[in-house]
Amino acid sequence: MHPDPIISGETVAMLIRDEDLSHLSPYLAQHRDNPVEWWSWGPDAFAEAERRDVPVLISVGYSACHWCHVMAHESFEDDDTGALMNRLFVNVKVDREERPDVDAVYMAAVQAMVGRGGWPMTVFALPDGRPFYAGTYFPKVSQGNHISFTTLCTTIDDLWRTRRDDLVAQADEIVEHIASQERIPRSQESPSVSVVDAAVAALLGQVDRVDGGFGRAPKFPQTMSIDTLLRHARRTGDQASLDAALLSLDAMAAGGIYDHLGGGFARYATDQRWLIPHFEKMLYDQALLARVYLHAWQLTGEDRHRQVLDETIEYVLRDLRHPLGGFFSAEDADSEGVEGRFYVWSMDGVRIIAGPDAEDAIAWYGVTESGNWEGTNILERVVRGDLRRPESVERARAALFEAREQRVRPGLDSKVLLEWNGLMLATLAEAAAATGEERWLDAAIETAEFLCANLRRPDGRWLRTWQGPVDGTAADGHAKILAYAADHGAMIDAFVRLAEASGQARWIDEAVATADALVELFWDDENGGVFTTGADAEALVTRPKELMDNATPGANSLAAVGLLRLAALTGIDRHLDRANRIVTMLGEAAGRLPLGFGHLLYAVELQAMGSTEIVITGDRPDLVTAVQRRWTPDAVLAWGEPTSSLLWEGRDDTGADGRAYVCHDRVCGLPADDVAMLLTQLGG
Repeated sequence: MHPDPIISGETVAMLIRDEDLSHLSPYLAQHRDNPVEWWSWGPDAFAEAERRDVPVLISVGYSACHWCHVMAHESFEDDDTGALMNRLFVNVKVDREERPDVDAVYMAAVQAMVGRGGWPMTVFALPDGRPFYAGTYFPKVSQGNHISFTTLCTTIDDLWRTRRDDLVAQADEIVEHIASQERIPRSQESPSVSVVDAAVAALLGQVDRVDGGFGRAPKFPQTMSIDTLLRHARRTGDQASLDAALLSLDAMAAGGIYDHLGGGFARYATDQRWLIPHFEKMLYDQALLARVYLHAWQLTGEDRHRQVLDETIEYVLRDLRHPLGGFFSAEDADSEGVEGRFYVWSMDGVRIIAGPDAEDAIAWYGVTESGNWEGTNILERVVRGDLRRPESVERARAALFEAREQRVRPGLDSKVLLEWNGLMLATLAEAAAATGEERWLDAAIETAEFLCANLRRPDGRWLRTWQGPVDGTAADGHAKILAYAADHGAMIDAFVRLAEASGQARWIDEAVATADALVELFWDDENGGVFTTGADAEALVTRPKELMDNATPGANSLAAVGLLRLAALTGIDRHLDRANRIVTMLGEAAGRLPLGFGHLLYAVELQAMGSTEIVITGDRPDLVTAVQRRWTPDAVLAWGEPTSSLLWEGRDDTGADGRAYVCHDRVCGLPADDVAMLLTQLGG
């Protein structure tokens, strides 16, 4: 039995070149003038393929993807190749960051056929959307085992005309495989904390003991796993977990993956020791990395972790922030068509710009005449763990930064994505509370107001993406695409963190409304957990369900953590019950596959250990500060404006008579009148 057609509903496709440029994502806009007649995703594209009786070629990528640019330059900008594609196929271009649901379905097809995935993604599908052939990057000219893209196109056309039944049969097999991907064994019992202990043991077995991180190159930050190690070290005092986490954090902060001049991190390193980055800088990486450096600073008190936190957040506020609030998605790896050009240096360039401080900067950043990458220098801190720059190096760094600002910047992906903004908002609010940086809190509140005003329909339905002039007004912008489960999960956590940081009750109300929408639109009544797409979304080949964490926390992990923390603050059992079902469903798998469930392990801990609920009444900034400065992963904090939560019942102290009420898993101790007593109740 065939599934329903892949595309239905109100979404309408049209040729990208005919669309309003202000409504296009930067990635789609990059392809607007290609000789390829690109259609945007929608039913008209598939109807056109049916009318012409040709396959659909679906090309998926994102604006900061280097190899997406390479394939575009080689093939999609070539007149002959474009003419071939137009003649043989209906060509659909998809921004994976706008459409993670489409990306997930076809990535499953790529992984089924190739064994691994990546971008650019190239998929050939029947006119009803079922994929029959899938791959990633194809060169213009055959290279080794890589068939040329034009040869692939003509081969697909020949098979379509001569062996179509085989292609249809292959599509049936792929769709059946995609539909059966939820093969993670489901537990029926709530996991104990031993699941976390097993996960930590597995992580420690995969740590690179020399260069940090997990496994071999290419190396990704794996922030959620590092955070798991930090939580374990805090809870148990295990030195091995702490050492492994700090080794990774120090190695990344010393390597070329970190921008030593402007702050912030590149997406990943192509080598073992974090020197050579893939230069794109993604908002979600900044959010997750700043968060883990914040926790390391709170746990150890070491200034080097605070320095990375500060510089990463300042990079985001300076270079990725819309003037009215909200954060842009990414900066490209390429500038002037060359990967990394914006970031690399020659020794002569450093000497000229740094002047009398040049030799100190050269030694500090490991600059050589021959360079460390393609004849140029990627700046690194050659001595790990020591990031406190001497005055001479700081003067040189400032001069180099100002000179770099005059270069042609990498391309900016200026779309505002709800999920990634939720991740950044949660980090910014938590960091503001922990550090006392009022400017960060102001930016967090401004961002939350922007998202609420511009990425929600009048009926309250959240939308995925907003696009508008970088220096314009919100009125010039345009929000589109129904938000996904991950968007809702990220925003629940963001609103809760903002309420804890600001003491404003409004954000708890926003969190509750978003949680209710998550359950109503995405909950799987039959099997538990949340689907990627809402019940009101267009139909795909299958309704995807994101179970595992990847570069960002998965939808089910975000939902579990967000609902658990929200329920601890509000006492709303319907949210607690849904979170517990997710943890029960996936907890055992998280213990066996910790790199795939880094954020879910946090939910396992919250469920297994119980939460600590803290209410501070009256005007007691000393008590609030004592809680906020301390990293207590299992704690939630209510203060400032009371809410309707039962946590506030009978707790009406005012002014300086305010006190702290500490409860653990809904069992309370005596009120604390001073900081010493409060800290004693929190464990010292």
